[in-house]
Amino acid sequence: MDTTWHFSFMILASLLVFWLMLRLLLPKEQFRAKQIQIGLLALVVVVFGMVFGKHGATAGLPWWVYYPMPMLLTVLLPPLVLRLNRRTTAAYLALSFLSAPVIHVLFSFFLGWTEYMPFWKIPALSSYLA
Repeated sequence: MDTTWHFSFMILASLLVFWLMLRLLLPKEQFRAKQIQIGLLALVVVVFGMVFGKHGATAGLPWWVYYPMPMLLTVLLPPLVLRLNRRTTAAYLALSFLSAPVIHVLFSFFLGWTEYMPFWKIPALSSYLA
């Protein structure tokens, strides 16, 4: 079965989660005023980060290159670019660390897609029903 399209869908889901996190954390007027910055951040943090991680892993780069780079982009760029205060930064960091495992659990459990975090095995719902 061809699963190459899964990655595009995972990027879209991650973009949605990133956007929702920032919408939740930023005041409405600040969120609206920074739409361009948020869009550019999403491209770098989510799209570039995921593409770099995927291609780094498949190209045989060491894990300490392809895994921390996207994580550092996710952790450092949004608080710096959006000039988040300490409280908002702490909330952003908590949500950003939770978002990837939650996305992985949802994809793995409900759809049986294990590519998001392939090192963490989550049985699919279908395996319990079969």
